[in-house]
Amino acid sequence: MDPAPRDLVDLPRDPELGLPVPFMCGTEGFGGARDGSPPTLRRLDGRRVTQCALSRVCGVCGSTLGRPVAFVGTEIEQARNAFHAAPLHVACADSLRGWLDGLDGPLIGQDAADVAASAWVTVTTSGFEFVRASSEDLDRRPTFQPNSLST
Repeated sequence: MDPAPRDLVDLPRDPELGLPVPFMCGTEGFGGARDGSPPTLRRLDGRRVTQCALSRVCGVCGSTLGRPVAFVGTEIEQARNAFHAAPLHVACADSLRGWLDGLDGPLIGQDAADVAASAWVTVTTSGFEFVRASSEDLDRRPTFQPNSLST
């Protein structure tokens, strides 16, 4: 059973978009951009994404995950079964999809071209693999690969 997510009203706000900033995107003073700019819904914080994978915490609210686990990404990520954004509670995935709908440009670690060329999807699974990129990979970001899809 999926544990209850934390209350999302406590998440910091993206100064540009006015929307909540998920845990996986960093928070002020704790994983924000290394250049000192505030955290944003537009990019992922690699340290937080890894923390979500290793500690099995939700990429939106930061609390412990149960099952099923949800991933939000583009149709392109779904087709290759490799997501860049961290695992989520199903309820948090629903919230994230609501925030992303209608936005363009780079979002949750996706470049603007991928966002424009694809729709957002949610995939649920009972498990996943966290795959770190090899030195030969062009995209050096780790991915989450669901291993048993749910409906």
